[in-house]
Amino acid sequence: MKSDNPLLKILACPLDKGPLILDEIGGALYNPRLRRRYPIVDGIPQLLPSSGVPAVAEEPAVGSEHDV
Repeated sequence: MKSDNPLLKILACPLDKGPLILDEIGGALYNPRLRRRYPIVDGIPQLLPSSGVPAVAEEPAVGSEHDV
């Protein structure tokens, strides 16, 4: 998934319903409020609450935040 993908404008965290940041290097979507990462597998974001894992770092290395 690339940062200019229009799908990023409508994706939200399944837990707090807030916007996510694309972490292109880690291949995941990141929620800085809950510090959870949701993996992107074969270009498909895994946005089930059980798919989220605690993030090691507070912010992704490279990303772009989108507005909802």
